Amino acid sequence: MVLAAKGQSRAASADILMTIKSDIWLRRMADEQGMIDPFLPELVREVNGHRIISAGASSYGYDMRLADDGFRIFSSVHGKEIDPKKFDEQYSLIEPEMQTAEDGSQYYILPGHHYGLGVTVETFRMPRNVTGVALGKSTYARAGLLVNTTPLEAGWTGRLVVEIANLANLPLRVYVNEGIGQILFFESDEDCAVSYSDRGGKYQGQTGLTFAKV
Repeated sequence: MVLAAKGQSRAASADILMTIKSDIWLRRMADEQGMIDPFLPELVREVNGHRIISAGASSYGYDMRLADDGFRIFSSVHGKEIDPKKFDEQYSLIEPEMQTAEDGSQYYILPGHHYGLGVTVETFRMPRNVTGVALGKSTYARAGLLVNTTPLEAGWTGRLVVEIANLANLPLRVYVNEGIGQILFFESDEDCAVSYSDRGGKYQGQTGLTFAKV
């Protein structure tokens, strides 16, 4: 796949190559550079004899897991507005109670037509010539859950904040320590001039749920 920068002609960009990366590459990068930690080298669909929403390395991508800490739901109970420039979590978010299913799996309830924020189990360390795109999983999408498309920029390090919306009319179970979305990784044969780390990105190094800021 050859991707041209905005405004470039095909001839000017023909020698700049960006490719989607395979599970073989993911295993190597996790082992040599700690790009994903903790890392599941195979796609896991069952734990202790119970089926889970798949997590781990797939053919071309990685199914990230939702952590059991930091999950919050937007609520109007305090009647305040949301200002992304001056975000105040105490007036915007509530922490739901953790639930336990009969098979021992744990989950949060996301009410119908509500929006929530979580964070991944995994910490990502993006090389300066690699960028990622986080997408939703089909299993959740078919149940009404939308996962916001989120970039993992070159040079960024941290646990990824996952933004999810329940589009259904019914409450939805959101399972922790199981797959919540998939990340596709793209590697360029040319390093970027300025990485996320170089410009001091405001979400660099986040270790837990981090709210909107400017």
